[in-house]
Amino acid sequence: MDSKLIELLVCPVTKGPLIYSKNRDELISRSARLAYPVRAGIPILIEAEARVLRDEELER
Repeated sequence: MDSKLIELLVCPVTKGPLIYSKNRDELISRSARLAYPVRAGIPILIEAEARVLRDEELER
């Protein structure tokens, strides 16, 4: 993903910053405890599509 695009995107739930995880191809919202998928280079910023993060994932 383009780093400039990531800087512009925010979590739709908290309006907080997102962190790109290259390993899982997801955008992480630590404040919402959600991971939004990126499919074919397109971020899917829909809460219903997001994966809930486990405690151990947030500690990293």
